[in-house]
Amino acid sequence: MKSLFAQVVGTGHYVPERVLTNDDLATMVETSDEWIASRTGIRQRRIAAPDQPTSDMAIRAARAAVADAAIDPGEIDAIFLATATGDMVFPATACLVQNAIGASHAYGYDLSSACSGFLMGLETAVAAIESGRAKTVLVIGAEKLSSITDWSSRDTCILFGDGAGAAVLRAAPSPGVLSTHLGVDGSLGNLLSIPGGGSLHPASPQVLRDHLQFVHMAGRETFKSAVNVMAETAQRVVADAGLTLDDIDLMIPHQANLRIIEAVARKLGGDLMPRVFLNLDRFGNTSAASIPLALSDAVSQGRVKRGNRILMVAFGGGLSWGGAVLEWTK
Repeated sequence: MKSLFAQVVGTGHYVPERVLTNDDLATMVETSDEWIASRTGIRQRRIAAPDQPTSDMAIRAARAAVADAAIDPGEIDAIFLATATGDMVFPATACLVQNAIGASHAYGYDLSSACSGFLMGLETAVAAIESGRAKTVLVIGAEKLSSITDWSSRDTCILFGDGAGAAVLRAAPSPGVLSTHLGVDGSLGNLLSIPGGGSLHPASPQVLRDHLQFVHMAGRETFKSAVNVMAETAQRVVADAGLTLDDIDLMIPHQANLRIIEAVARKLGGDLMPRVFLNLDRFGNTSAASIPLALSDAVSQGRVKRGNRILMVAFGGGLSWGGAVLEWTK
């Protein structure tokens, strides 16, 4: 019998001020608001200023989550920051956040798992708390995807936006995070990647000429894989929590593409879409920030009540995926 459980006790999010609409994109590539919205569900996205790094957005979301949890930053034992767009190769962006928010007793590091990153961080936080190694953990998803987007490619530039979301988890005598499940399939790693900038293709004039420093995606194959793994993960994590889909009050999927989300809902069956929280129309795909941003947004809109059961599910590069079920105790 477990004596310690992890509960989410605070959430927060931040998005940059600049709004980039579909009509704005139509002046940059051959597209239109109708074309983008009908295929993705996205109407606009937020874009960080050129001199605003990922750490700035992560810090703002972290401070909001800490304030919502009504804790002192000195109480935080660990910071796990999911991002594919850290300020630098090292130090970890989590270290910059730790210093900025005054979490003087916390250790921290970055996780790189693309759009599944926040749920990877959540699982890590739950493990640290349930093992007794930590009492309070800050998990952040933050991305400046505008810095790795090829703005000349219609296939990808219509999808991505910048932002950050965060959650504070604390040890408690009763369950909050009811179940988690993670997975990867490296054989599908070529579907969604940034080929350049690592040890395989280090930064060079040739990498820049070939646009290897930007997101590359095989759209159709990614769509099919995403639908399958998200549906399977949702079913598994709900069953592991001892629940059925009828017990779920709110589903927060990775905000990648409305067609993917609708296909997952159909695959799961039942009247699920009215219980799905969406904000991709306003923020687009913010990768690792997507789920924590949506969770915080849902809380701020009053969509989450005490006792609600929340299903979160994502897929990302790797190919990676993750799911979690929460019982809202705040």
